[in-house]
Parts: sequence; structure tokens; C-alpha cells
Amino acid sequence: MTLRFDKLGVVIAAIAAYAAFAAPFATFRANRIVPGQARSILEALPATTGPLLLAIVIVAALIALLRTPLVLRLAVSVVALAALALLVGVAGTFLTPAGNTFARVSPASGFWILIFTFTLLLADVLTRLNLSPSARIGMLVVAAVAIGLLLVSGAWNDLSILKEYANRADSFWAEGSKHVTLALGSLLAAVVVGLPLGILCHRVERLRSGVLNVLNIIQTIPSIALFGLLIAPLGWIATHVPGAAGLGIRGIGTAPAFVALFLYSLLPVVANTVVGLAGVPRAANDAARGMGMTDRQRLFGVEFPLAFPVILTGIRIVLVQNIGLATIAALIGGGGFGVFVFQGVGQTAMDLVLLGAVPTVALAFAAAIILDAVTEMTATKRRVETA
Repeated sequence: MTLRFDKLGVVIAAIAAYAAFAAPFATFRANRIVPGQARSILEALPATTGPLLLAIVIVAALIALLRTPLVLRLAVSVVALAALALLVGVAGTFLTPAGNTFARVSPASGFWILIFTFTLLLADVLTRLNLSPSARIGMLVVAAVAIGLLLVSGAWNDLSILKEYANRADSFWAEGSKHVTLALGSLLAAVVVGLPLGILCHRVERLRSGVLNVLNIIQTIPSIALFGLLIAPLGWIATHVPGAAGLGIRGIGTAPAFVALFLYSLLPVVANTVVGLAGVPRAANDAARGMGMTDRQRLFGVEFPLAFPVILTGIRIVLVQNIGLATIAALIGGGGFGVFVFQGVGQTAMDLVLLGAVPTVALAFAAAIILDAVTEMTATKRRVETA
């Protein structure tokens, strides 16, 4: 019998082998800012648990390497990810001396590489299974619930990122609220302005190139530079326009961050609106005219519904983009998870950096999955209705 290897599985198995046997699984530090001491899987876990995790990784890598049934690949990727999530908490407890509140135990490169490796395997399996949009959202909910249960159970309490969270719980949720408000608020403003502007650009061809060129230029300005450019005009408005300061408009803070994110959001919304409306079949418009529909009725009854999946794709791009860019807002006092990222960089405390980076990545990942699923469901519904 000839063994058949999976091309992606070869890469996954090689990366998993390196992460399990050559890269450190956890890092121990006497306090939050001193250099860490790397620990392998066998050193970071109890005598029975370390070999068990290695065995799980080896079996999962072999199943990924060979051309095995998708259900089996799905099962081993989930088991491997669950084992890593549970046992990294065990490593935190095992490496922390009893009664020591200063020691810090962090997941090291080997852990993160293994998480990436088996997440890649899981994503490949889910892609091949071609799950429905509702099933993908369901899996996201299950993963979120599982992580929530781990957090509530206290299994990760001895990890340094949770210790950083315990010291900053109130500010974490306050900055998280600012982060979400910046991302969603700027998106909403861009949709309110961008949709009518996109419709106008679609209707008036001479206006289209000028507007899109200006928005393209704005998109090329680095985020920090754009934040800086907005400080002077917003500061002038706060000083000279009555009531502006009372509304929160000032040279630094939330206002310039919001305006910058709004400006970055306009291009995807406007461009996708133009593309979506341009892609409406001519036959659908001709049929609507034949029925005696006015331009306004055709726009909202025929063109906009058919273009909506494309427009929603632009909104997805904006939301994921804004969740990431909102991190930079902390540099000008805009708040958000970037506060922890830049505090951690300044203090050489990587666990504090992770406290800001991990929820940002998680929010962007969840937003992408949800809006991808909604876009697909909307497109499918439109195809059914027009069939």
C-alpha cells in the first residue's frame, strides 16, 4: 500500500515538529520586565502531561501529513487546539512558584506556532467541507463559548496576560468600549456618507473618477501621518467654534481618530457601491422600466438589493480595517486596546502588549467570519429570488 501525502499536510507536519521539539513552549520570568527563561514542552509541564501533549501533536501532525478523511482531520485539529489551550494554563500553574505573585509565565513561540499550525489545518478542513454560512457562525460561537468557559474557570489565571488583565480589568473594558465605538462609529458614518456618494458617482460618470481619485489619495496616507494632519484643524475648530469643545472635538483624543478612520472607510464603501450598482444586469433594469418604475423605485427596489452583497463586502473590509487601525488611535489619546499595546512597548512588557493585541485580533477575526457569512447568505438569497 502506497502512502499518499497531503501537500499542505507536509508543511503543517514540518512546522508542528519544529514547534514541538525545537521551539520553547513557555517562558518563565521572575517579574514582568526581566528577560525570560525558555521552557520546552517537557520542561513546562508535569511529568505525565508533557509526553501526552507531544503524543497529541505527533498524531495530529501524522494525520495532517497523510491524505486522511476530512472528519478525522477536523477531529484531530480540534483536539490538538483544545489540548494546547488547556495545557498552557497547566504550564502557568506548574512553573509559578507557590505564593509568588511577581513571577510571570507566558506562552512562548512554540505554543503560538502550534496554535497557528492546527488553526491552519482546521481552516483547510472547514474550507474543503464547504460549510454553510450559519454553520460557520455556529462554529465561531462554539469557539467563543469554549474560550469564555476557560477564562471563567480560572484555568489560565496563572498566565501573565491574565495577571495583567487582573491589574487593569476596569480600564480594559473601558478601552475596549472606546475601541469598538471608534471602529463601529466610523463605519456607520462612512456608510451614511459613502452610500449616497457611491450612488451619485454611479449616476454621474464625470464625478466618479474625481471622487475615487481623491479617496485613493487619502487611502495612501499613513495612519499616523493622517492623525497628525488632523490635529491642527480640529484644534482650531475646538478653539474658535462655539460648542465644539463641549462636543469632544479637539486636536488630540477621540475626534481626530474618528475622523481619520471615517476618511479611510470611505473608499471601500464608495467603490463597492459603484461596482455593485454597475454589476446589476441590464435586463433587470429594462424589466423595471417596462413595468413603469421610476428611477427612485428602480434604485431601491431593483438595483440596490442586487448590489447589496457587493456593498456588504466593502463594509466587511472597512470593519476589519477599522478594528486594526483603531489601535493606532492610542498614540493621540484616542483610547482603545492600543493603550495597552503602546504601554507594553514602552515598558518592555510583552504580556501587556498581548493584552491589547489579542482582543484586537479576535474582534477582527470574528467580524470577518460573521460578515463573510452574512454576505454569502445575502448573495444566495438574491440568486434564489431572481431565479
